[in-house]
Amino acid sequence: VQLQASGGGSVQAGGSLGLSCAASGSRSIVVRGVMGWYRQAPGKQRELVAKFTADSSTLYGDFVKGRFTISRDIRKNTLYLEMTGLNSEDTAVYYCYLHKSGVDYWGKGTQVTVSS
Repeated sequence: VQLQASGGGSVQAGGSLGLSCAASGSRSIVVRGVMGWYRQAPGKQRELVAKFTADSSTLYGDFVKGRFTISRDIRKNTLYLEMTGLNSEDTAVYYCYLHKSGVDYWGKGTQVTVSS
């Protein structure tokens, strides 16, 4: 399984960005594993942003407060994260994550920078 994240960039505070994570190597993997987004800011631990759980419900980090939406496209085998109302504290490297059959997979991160 390979995860390829894209869509990061720079935006001003209050703006929006969308991230994508294309999964390859296994058909329909986006619904056959626990898949989501984590982020890591400089000097901080990696933290959960949003994920689909094993029963397909969604779980968001406390800091999200309704600003982000996670979604997936089974046909495209792609996970998405739509982010609105961004602030400087959202500046981080965002990672796509998959857990399946006892194995963790991580994509290369994509940088999100929010300027105030």
